[in-house]
Amino acid sequence: MEKLEKLYEGKAKQLYATDDPEVLWVEYKNSATAGDGEKKEDFAGKGRLNNLITTLIFDLLKKRGIDSHLVARVGETSQLVKKVTMFPLEIVLRNTAAGHFCSRLGVEEGIELKEPVLEYFLKNDDLHDPFVNDDDLVALGVCTREDLAEIAPLARRINEALIEIFAKIGIKLVDFKIEMGRTSDGTLLLADEITPDSCRLWDQRDGSGKVEHLDKDLFRRDLGNIIPAYEEVESRLAELAKSEGIEVAE
Repeated sequence: MEKLEKLYEGKAKQLYATDDPEVLWVEYKNSATAGDGEKKEDFAGKGRLNNLITTLIFDLLKKRGIDSHLVARVGETSQLVKKVTMFPLEIVLRNTAAGHFCSRLGVEEGIELKEPVLEYFLKNDDLHDPFVNDDDLVALGVCTREDLAEIAPLARRINEALIEIFAKIGIKLVDFKIEMGRTSDGTLLLADEITPDSCRLWDQRDGSGKVEHLDKDLFRRDLGNIIPAYEEVESRLAELAKSEGIEVAE
C-alpha cells in the first residue's frame, strides 16, 4: 500500500493518507514529551518500540474479542490502521492511585482503588486537556448519551483484558489512557495506541513491592532512560503473544 500526503502530526506520531480511502498510514516518532509538550526529548528506537508494543497489545486484545483500528504493522515504525472519526477525548482508567489523580484529590500514590475509576479528559492542548464529566461531553456536543453507553463498557472491558495481559508478564497496570473512534459504518473501535507512553506500568517480577517504572514516568520524573524499560515491556509482550499463537516480528 502506498503512503501519500501527510494529514496530521502529533507529539508521538504522524498520520498519512494511503491509496485506500478507508486506510491510513501511521508513523511512530522517537520523541517523548511531558507537561503538555514543555519537556521534550528524542530517544533513538522509541518509535520502533512503540509501534511493536501497540501492535502486540492490539493483537492480544483481539484474541480476547476486542477489536481495534489496527490493520497491520508494515515497517519498523509504521502501521496501517482503519480510518475512524475520532472522539476528541482521552479515556482514562485507573486501578491504582497515581499521577494526576493523586495531586487532584490529595491521595497517596500506590493506594489500591476499591474499584477501577473511569475518567474523561477533553483533548485540548490550550486548556491542558481538562477533566470533564458525561454531562459536559453531551452539552458540548463531543458525544451523545448513546456514544457514552458504548464507550464506557468497552473501556472497562479493555481494562479487564489489559490487567490480565500485563499480570501474565509480571507487570501491574496502574492506569492508562486510550482513544476511540467510529468507522464509516458506525462501528466503535479502540484507536490510537497503547504503549508505555500512555500507561503506567510497574514491574512486579522481583516481588519486593518496590515501584519499578516501565513507563514514561521515567522521563516525566527524570528517573532514568525509558528505552531499556520499553524494551523489557516489548520483550515480555512478545513472549506472551508467541505463547498464544500470535505471529511476532523478530
